[in-house]
Amino acid sequence: MSHTPRIALVTGGSRGLGKSTALHLAKQGVDVILSYHAQEAAAQAVVAEIEAMGRKALALQLDVAQSNTFAAFAEQVRAVLQSHWQTERFHVLVNNAGTGLHASFLDTTEAQFDALVNVHFKGTFFLTQKLLPLMEDGGRIVNLSSGLARFALPGYAAYASMKGAIETLTKYMAKELGPRGIAVNVVAPGAIATDFGGGAVRDNPQLNAFVATQTALGRVGEADDIGAMIASLVSSDNRWINAQRIEVSGGMML
Repeated sequence: MSHTPRIALVTGGSRGLGKSTALHLAKQGVDVILSYHAQEAAAQAVVAEIEAMGRKALALQLDVAQSNTFAAFAEQVRAVLQSHWQTERFHVLVNNAGTGLHASFLDTTEAQFDALVNVHFKGTFFLTQKLLPLMEDGGRIVNLSSGLARFALPGYAAYASMKGAIETLTKYMAKELGPRGIAVNVVAPGAIATDFGGGAVRDNPQLNAFVATQTALGRVGEADDIGAMIASLVSSDNRWINAQRIEVSGGMML
């Protein structure tokens, strides 16, 4: 690795788990490029927070559902690496951006299904493909799954199936990128109190209480439970962890 600081790219970094991950990476001395879909002001606020910690950060617009934009996005990343860091490579990719859907198997429409494929599976697959030429050998990739890929809660058939695909993809990425020394793992959060999926876990007291009773540690997860874990996972201390599914759910549905 070069002597420039480590640089991480976090998709969906303007809020929720992505924001927490970006801030925890910065605390560890990592510079951050974060992507945002629509919330530019929120993304710039995260950038300001990171800069206040003495790290460099930058926000770039990206819709992970639009794979035809990925080549141009990769060019943008290449340009900012050059202009802001005088380097050609970044070290850590966190494929975090995502949307939720709560609909029964019977009620899920083809349009809803396709939208989830584009964001969660196709997006992660092809964005990573386009960014790999810019990644440092020996780098780290973290994909995001969900506890719902392990336990079944009615209403998440389509969403959880995408995450099952991501878990399989992670193994293949680890295998094929191994020659470059790039480790690839998948992190599966349990239910988290963020605005994800309309903020249901955070804002619905019944759902919040139900999740807490189903969790060994007796509470709902917070974004910082996950962000801190991802930052720790990509540190050099954990360099030998590869191709693993790591659930961060406080022991949910055991």
